[in-house]
Amino acid sequence: MRRLWLIFAQTTTVALALFFVVGTLKPEWVGRPQTTVVALHEASGSSDIPLSGQGFREAARKALPAVVHIFTTQAVKSQRHPLMDDPIFRHFFGDGLDNNEPREESGLGSGVIVSSTGYILTNFHVVEAADQIEVSLADGRKLKAKVVGTDPESDLAVLQIQADKLPTITFGQMENVGVGDVVLAIGNPFGVGQTVTMGIVSALGRTHLGINTFENFIQTDAAINPGNSGGALVDVQGNLIGINTAIYSRTGGSLGIGFAIPVSSAKQIMEQIIQNGRVIRGWIGVEAQEITPELAESFGLPDTEGALIAGVVRGSPAEQAGILPGDVLLSVNHKNIKDPQEMLDAIASLKPGEPAAFRVRRAQGVNETQVKIGQRPTMRRSAE
Repeated sequence: MRRLWLIFAQTTTVALALFFVVGTLKPEWVGRPQTTVVALHEASGSSDIPLSGQGFREAARKALPAVVHIFTTQAVKSQRHPLMDDPIFRHFFGDGLDNNEPREESGLGSGVIVSSTGYILTNFHVVEAADQIEVSLADGRKLKAKVVGTDPESDLAVLQIQADKLPTITFGQMENVGVGDVVLAIGNPFGVGQTVTMGIVSALGRTHLGINTFENFIQTDAAINPGNSGGALVDVQGNLIGINTAIYSRTGGSLGIGFAIPVSSAKQIMEQIIQNGRVIRGWIGVEAQEITPELAESFGLPDTEGALIAGVVRGSPAEQAGILPGDVLLSVNHKNIKDPQEMLDAIASLKPGEPAAFRVRRAQGVNETQVKIGQRPTMRRSAE
């Protein structure tokens, strides 16, 4: 009996020790809740298509209340008419054109209420340079909003309003989103009022579009028009999967090519903005360019993989680590780099102040060096 008790006690001790180790290193394996900056509603499981007879009414009913209209005003000082400096012109026409009084310009867009505490996720370009921001809710309430923080490089911004009984969107899971999935775009196109359009996910992971510094877009053919910016792209269950951001158009209207920021990226950026007032990214101070077959041949490179370092900022972490123009960056922290965009994303995801392993090709040799990551300054360009 004593022997059985000892075996039981030892087994229990080992099990508790394993549980502690797993819970510390991999909390998601044991279902331990992770701390969040703001309380969000998140969906779980896959998205099943609703019954054909019901269409997408329930998805729209679920998401519509959380999508708001955003109206902005900006005071702009009128420029003096150049002819007013001509004394002959002033003699005949007087001072009628000499109007230097400030005037107001207005803009509109959309946003998504993400928490009951009034946080709203929208595009940076919707509220850029706005002096006043008013939010119109689906139930007719109109409220003043303040800017919590912005991130121009991803074109996202977080606003906040003060109100009771706010409807909130449910966050979807990007791992459940695939090409061909039916999606709904909700916003306020051309200021006509809240509108729902339907389409599919045309592509995922769209980059190199020149829209933002950091790009990882969902492409959709759901109609997105001016005024939809900052609105919701939802799945057939009404769960948020993207923030409508831009369109490809030669006319200003929808041509069936729209782009939305994935909910996974939007959530991470939003939480940093709420916590820090801005997004903190890694930076080493280099400019890179894509390696074309012609460049690879002229530099004697075996392939076009990697990012060619075209310039190094003086005094930057890269210079201090000995990285030189002409080097080819092959990997960051053992993650292979295919092109400058991947380099930009990989370095930005690193924590400032911590070292990272960089593998670079110089001449015919490959070396590995440690770089102490700096903090990326706010900028609009794609230079790293």
